[in-house]
Amino acid sequence: MTVGETCNYLLFTNPVSSGVWNILGSVSKNLKPKGNSHTVIASPATAKLAEMTPLWKLAGNNFNFVRIAALSGASAVFLGAWGAHHTFKIDKQNRDLKQVFETANRYHFFHTLALLAMPLAHRPVVSGSMMLAGMTLFSGTLYYRAFTGDDKFNRLAPAGGILLMLAWLSLVI
Repeated sequence: MTVGETCNYLLFTNPVSSGVWNILGSVSKNLKPKGNSHTVIASPATAKLAEMTPLWKLAGNNFNFVRIAALSGASAVFLGAWGAHHTFKIDKQNRDLKQVFETANRYHFFHTLALLAMPLAHRPVVSGSMMLAGMTLFSGTLYYRAFTGDDKFNRLAPAGGILLMLAWLSLVI
């Protein structure tokens, strides 16, 4: 099989992609512009999506959590890239600091996504503040340890973990 045949199969003729192309073809037949508007509604499902309220409107007075999540996400990407190219050492207890870094970055990303949803919480300031403090204490401590090899702030990581758990539980109430 040549490269062209492989690409053709992957993009057009396999069952999944051919189904996607069929759906896109049927949707494109239903597109009808509304007057001079640039809004195009293809089906009742997309009409419902078009009616959904944007996150910044749902956030109301708690829009700052969306902004903080944006900054947190950018910093998680930056730190992830930096850590991917950083040479990590082995600490005093023979632990690989690269794994410590990866744990910090993973928790940082997951909880950044959770911060985006804080405006939708019943008590967004309480939940979001605990989430932010927990992220800072947990991931910040692990980042510090991974990059410096110094474990003097290790006792703060469990407090950050407890705050993260409480933040998640506060979403229930």
